[in-house]
Amino acid sequence: MIFHPKTKTPPSCLEKEKQKVNGSYNCPGVLELLKKDFKNKCYICENKAPHSINTEHFIPHKGDKDLKFDWNNLFYCCAHCNNTKLAKPQFDSILNCTIESEEVDRKIKYHIHPFPKEQAVITALSGEAKVNNTVSLLLEVYNGTTPLKKIESGNLRSKLLKEIRSFQDLLFKFYDDIYNEKERLFFKDQIARELRASSGFTAFKRWILRDNDMTEDFVEYL
Repeated sequence: MIFHPKTKTPPSCLEKEKQKVNGSYNCPGVLELLKKDFKNKCYICENKAPHSINTEHFIPHKGDKDLKFDWNNLFYCCAHCNNTKLAKPQFDSILNCTIESEEVDRKIKYHIHPFPKEQAVITALSGEAKVNNTVSLLLEVYNGTTPLKKIESGNLRSKLLKEIRSFQDLLFKFYDDIYNEKERLFFKDQIARELRASSGFTAFKRWILRDNDMTEDFVEYL
């Protein structure tokens, strides 16, 4: 999870749909704007361009119309993560990635060894209840708990590991003395692209730099 600022002005259809008996929060413009705000990534697992998308209520509305149609309560989420989050009430209280002060990728450490069948290691760096709840959610998302979820999580980790290996390859090239300054600048630009919010699994990539004393070279992208 990383910070994603949301567009302040909500789609105009939300207020109109709220007034209806059976109004829909998935009215025209909602999904398109959520896709833009969240860079076409699931806000929880950071899978880029996931095959299944849900408009998720960050706080379950439970019939409350204000929460149901509140633009700030609508998030872009894949079905795997949405179903995992719905499984336990504790996940109703997690860090909000649309609020910068929540520091979702700094209060939590993200790591995975770049080898087959490795599981993700998610560590809380703060004792806050919301941080611990978020860590528990992320562990279930990336590693799975039930037979079905373990298969889904394994597929997710396969994509994650491919991205991490490609990212590490860029880092090795950037720090390799065989390349000249122009080539190293090219690699740095490629690395910077991988550190942007629009990249898949950005939190894991940023933590590779933090864990290996590389932040000084890329501080403007972290």
